[in-house]
Amino acid sequence: MSTPTIGSLAFLTPGNFADDDPYPGLEETLQLFEYGERLGYDGAWIRQRHLEHGVGSAAVFLAAAGQRTERVELGTAVIPIGYESPFRLAEDLSLADVLSRGRLQAGFSTGMPHAELLGDLVHDGDWRGFDLSYGRIARVVDHLRGDYLGGPDTVIQSPGNTQRPRLQPHNPGLVDRIWYGAGSRRSARWAGEQGLNLLTGNIVAGEGTDDFTTAQLHLLAEYRHALAEGRTATRVALGRVIVPFDSADASTRARYREYAASRHARTLAPQGPKRTLFAPDVVGTAEQILEQLTADPAVAAVPELRLELPYEFRRADYEQILHDVRHLIAPELGWRPRAAQLHGAGR
Repeated sequence: MSTPTIGSLAFLTPGNFADDDPYPGLEETLQLFEYGERLGYDGAWIRQRHLEHGVGSAAVFLAAAGQRTERVELGTAVIPIGYESPFRLAEDLSLADVLSRGRLQAGFSTGMPHAELLGDLVHDGDWRGFDLSYGRIARVVDHLRGDYLGGPDTVIQSPGNTQRPRLQPHNPGLVDRIWYGAGSRRSARWAGEQGLNLLTGNIVAGEGTDDFTTAQLHLLAEYRHALAEGRTATRVALGRVIVPFDSADASTRARYREYAASRHARTLAPQGPKRTLFAPDVVGTAEQILEQLTADPAVAAVPELRLELPYEFRRADYEQILHDVRHLIAPELGWRPRAAQLHGAGR
C-alpha cells in the first residue's frame, strides 16, 4: 500500500451565520480565512448554499476574502450550476479573481437543490426544459476563455473607448482553475474529458459496490482515463471530514464524539435510490487520525487534501481543528507550508 504524500493542504468551511444577525458569522468566516492563511494552509474554500444559513454567492464572499488575505488560494465547493446565468456568473468570478490577483479556484456541480421552490424565482420561462447540467458548466468555461463576441468587425462604444466585446475583466489564467465536484463515474469522466480539475469528497455513488473506498478509487481511475489529451497537468483534491481532539478540552472532545456517532449509521450501507455512499468521519487523536489516513488508499492516490469542516461548529472549534491538523497531522503526511514567512502561526 502506498504511503500518502500531501503536497497541498486546504480547508472547506460552511460559512454559518445566525438567522437574526448574519454579519457576525460571516465576519468570523472571513477571519477563519485569515487564520488559515497565517497557519500556512494552501487553500481556503467556502461552500455555496441556497436558502440556508450559509453563503449564497461564493463569488461575492471570495471577493471580500481576497481583500483580507494575500497568499492563500480562494475556492468555492461547489456552485450548483442550475441557478446560474453562465455569462453573469463568469463575470462575477472573473472580477473576484482579478481582485484577488489570480487566486480564485471555482468549483461547480450540476443540478439545482430546492428546485421546486427556487426554479421559478431564478429563471424566466419553463426552466424544466433548460440544460442545468454539464452543458451549462461548459458555457461558463467558454465565457472565461475570453473569446470575442460577434464577428471580427463587431465593436462596442463606451466613454473614451472603442473595443471588441468580450467578458470583462478578463484573466486568462482563471479557466485553468475550474474544478468539478464529481460523485459518480459519469461525472468524473466528463470532468476529465473537459480537462477540468477534480474535487472528490466524502460522498460518492455506489456503482457496482457497497464499499466507499472502492467506489472512490473507481471514480479517480475513470477521471484519469478520460483526461483530455494535453491536459495531464490538472489537479485532483480529496476531501475528508477530519476532527482532531488533541488541543480540545474534555467537553469539546465529548461533543466531537457525539457528532461523529450521529453520522455513523449512514456509512454502513448505501443510502437512497441513488445508492449514495458516505465515508466515515475521521475523528480522534492525531495518532488515531494518521492511522486511518495512512490506511486509506484514496488519500494515497491524491496529492491534495481538503479538510472539510463540520456544519454548525463554533469558530473556536474550527480554529482548534485547523491548528491541530496543520501542526500534528499534515506534516506527518509529508506536507510543508509553501509560504516563506508565516505571520504568527500559533493559536
